[in-house]
Amino acid sequence: MGWVFYTDRRVKTYADEKAEIARLCTFETDTRKTLLLKACKVGSTWYAALRLTNIDGGPVEDRTYVTDADGSITFGAVFLTRYDEGCWGYKDMEESAGPVESRAPLSLLALLSELKDPDSYAHAWRQRCRDWAAIPAYDEGDKIKLAAPVTLTDGSTCQIVTATHYRRGEQKRRCYRIEETGVLVRLSKASLAGSELLGSAKSEASPVLAEFFAGNGS
Repeated sequence: MGWVFYTDRRVKTYADEKAEIARLCTFETDTRKTLLLKACKVGSTWYAALRLTNIDGGPVEDRTYVTDADGSITFGAVFLTRYDEGCWGYKDMEESAGPVESRAPLSLLALLSELKDPDSYAHAWRQRCRDWAAIPAYDEGDKIKLAAPVTLTDGSTCQIVTATHYRRGEQKRRCYRIEETGVLVRLSKASLAGSELLGSAKSEASPVLAEFFAGNGS
């Protein structure tokens, strides 16, 4: 399915978007109906968990999903969104259609029905979401070794960095100090995948915490 834009510009805020996603995810036919269980926005993408049931109360039979104990199935959906000259638009797809965007939170994945095929697009999508969620969120002062050297815009590379921040006006923004040069750089969350904590700012601040982290493999 392609993009759909609302030229009447009725969708303007986060609340408007959430309400429209809920409306799009709630529908009923003569035989089936869906209920939105959860919707989350990450960046410009909405992720949704939809429960599908049969009107007659019988179990839902599906080639992709294992029917839950109550006879329903719950599947994931992805809504790409953007504004074009003030008009909000979306492009939706079901998780088994192979969406690229894969940052659905674990709390949403936990609502979804089991999959029948471990090699399905939906299975791969869920794993990418889990991999994204597993990327560490480092604290100020943490010393980090990236899984592989990252090439910067000037052609240089870095692999060992320390989490820090800089200020832009009143905003505090995360950046990283390169170990070898002291230069501050911005790194995407994806570049932290597979990274290793070399030294914790928390453990260095207190001998007691240092002992605790050492005992927990941190």
